Amino acid sequence: MKIVIDNAIPYIRGAAELLGECVYLSGSEISASDVKDADALIIRTRTHCDKALLEGSSVKFIATATIGYDHLDTAYLDEVGIGWTNCPGCNAASVAQYVESAMLQLSTEGVISLADCTVGVVGVGHVGSLVAARLSALGCSVLKNDPPRQEREGGYFVSLADIQQAADIITFHTPLTTTGPHPTHHLASNAFMRGLKKRPLIINTSRGEVVDTTALKTAISEGLIRQAVIDTWENEPHIDRELLAKVCIGTPHIAGYSADGKANGTRMALQAVAKFFGIEKEFDIQPPELPEGTITASDPVERKLQFYNPLRDSEALKKNPTLFEQLRSNYPLRREYIPMINQ
Repeated sequence: MKIVIDNAIPYIRGAAELLGECVYLSGSEISASDVKDADALIIRTRTHCDKALLEGSSVKFIATATIGYDHLDTAYLDEVGIGWTNCPGCNAASVAQYVESAMLQLSTEGVISLADCTVGVVGVGHVGSLVAARLSALGCSVLKNDPPRQEREGGYFVSLADIQQAADIITFHTPLTTTGPHPTHHLASNAFMRGLKKRPLIINTSRGEVVDTTALKTAISEGLIRQAVIDTWENEPHIDRELLAKVCIGTPHIAGYSADGKANGTRMALQAVAKFFGIEKEFDIQPPELPEGTITASDPVERKLQFYNPLRDSEALKKNPTLFEQLRSNYPLRREYIPMINQ
């Protein structure tokens, strides 16, 4: 079996070889000729899997080692019988850590106050659910908006209008959809911004296109919102530099880039390939431990920010916005702090 693999997927070399012949290529440069005789692909978001890439190939299965899968033309894959999977929840804890750390950092700067704070979580899947739990533990009042789940489950969800009226912070965790009853493309539109009551902090770690770039720039300039934390951007990697200059924290789509999350995604992708091809193989992918003495703070907030502070990544991107892709591809993976703090 031949597998074409994105060469930036961590911890996969040596493990994938247990499944067959492996060819490692830059994800953004994988071409039709590269996959023509491949049986499987293991990729990330930089590889668009559609008819142009796959027609006439021998590819039978695609695993993307990511939560998101809008880079897969799933309608085409289903039509031609190519199996596919994503890795739901693999980096949920990493994104939740990013959101919590950003809020803690901004609270220490006085940009926001977490006292009597109401947070609107838009999209309550794997990531949104964990974010909601983390913020509840901080003492925040959490409002959850997820129309598809509300239709299935009823109960404890609120409308987007309710969040517009009540939230001090709004954080987006939806997939990117353009069709269906609840499209999320430009969910945070100009009309959305002008309907906000409390000048909230806006956080987007979902997909760049969920937030309208022009509307967000206007909202910051006109004081419709307090500020913004942006990790996902429209037109990546060619992001809007004016928006980057305006936001208080802007990072190169790395909220989910913890060592733990990457290890989870790699393991889940390899396991899926093995299962699809009927190979009985278990994969134990573990990130390296932090060197002893790396974390020294005893104060809970300082300790969490010592594990990860997104301000560092923001400073690097603002200094060199043209290096978005390089900063993302060469990102030094961080460890998630929760299991280590509690040990």
